[in-house]
Amino acid sequence: MQFTINRSSFIKALNNVNRAISSKTAMPILSGIKLVLENNGLTLTGSNTDISIETTIPTTDDQADLKVLEPGALVLPATFFTNIIKRLPGQTFTLNNDNGFQAKITSENAEFDINGQDAANYPHLPEVEIQNSLTLASETLVEVINQTVIAVSKQLSQPILTGVHFIIAGGNLTAVATDRHRLAQRTVALDGDMTATADIIVPGDSLNQLQAMLLEVETVDVRVSENQVIFQLGTNTTFYSRLLEGNYPDAARLIPTEKRTTLTINSRDLLQTIERAALLSHEGRSNVIQFTVNDDRSMISSNSPEVGRVEEQIFAAETAGDELTISFNPDYMREALKSFGDEQIQIGFKTALDPFTLVPTNNETNFIQLITPVRTY
Repeated sequence: MQFTINRSSFIKALNNVNRAISSKTAMPILSGIKLVLENNGLTLTGSNTDISIETTIPTTDDQADLKVLEPGALVLPATFFTNIIKRLPGQTFTLNNDNGFQAKITSENAEFDINGQDAANYPHLPEVEIQNSLTLASETLVEVINQTVIAVSKQLSQPILTGVHFIIAGGNLTAVATDRHRLAQRTVALDGDMTATADIIVPGDSLNQLQAMLLEVETVDVRVSENQVIFQLGTNTTFYSRLLEGNYPDAARLIPTEKRTTLTINSRDLLQTIERAALLSHEGRSNVIQFTVNDDRSMISSNSPEVGRVEEQIFAAETAGDELTISFNPDYMREALKSFGDEQIQIGFKTALDPFTLVPTNNETNFIQLITPVRTY
């Protein structure tokens, strides 16, 4: 195998496939990047068995300026190889492995020899039978992921909750995530094919890696099979993710329908207040903040015997209903508020012991965040 390529274009492809590579793997070969060079392009593959990413640099890409001198295939250690490429002095480099599984990399006066592995030993990408597919605006999918993935569970003892539940039906896409302490749900109307249906759970780790790659394309094709979901990003990059198996909790049962107290406020203004109060709560033993709501004076406060006390009045656009004092985890609240951006929201409470909801005041986006309060007695 021998080729010459623009280094910047190659680094973009490297960064994509590296998202799927883990240094902690039961298969040592998966700590490497698979390179397959053919006459029409160079394909890079990374995988950790849960996620697989394949991206191709075609010879027709003028920016990459790929020159194929001799086709071939090789697996190179991902971290070492990537660090070398990023530090080469020239704008282009040449890779040649005419010496068995050893690659020679040259750029201007720099020359590296790297030991690789036989590409024939690299696991094949999943062979899937597509059951459903649809096309989404990448901007929409990024927004949905950002608004829901924050609520996935980090506890491996509940593997089903480590993913986001996607339901496609009736021309809508609904995404739900919960760790039993909070919940995030977003529904978007689909354009085009209204007949697509799916009910899948995508690991949160997969979505975190995917969303950064979505920023590079305008649309994404989503293809669902029995145990895999495939995201086609443009014509040259494919993202595979395994699906989680099991029955996801019914989110509709978790969302309260009754509100005895409501407060309308700008999400960014409240976020700044929460962040100031969290400076103190994070220093104490119990990471808890209190929210007091009434018509006359609504307050955010935190009291830590080890550190001190903070109290700040908030100025809501509107309050209604019963007076209420409720305690909550400020980190959950902060992440929920960030998902709204600079928007007017309504917070709805039932009692001090029931979960409370945050929704945009117009809620045209069909978006809801739910947080379970903390018992302080």
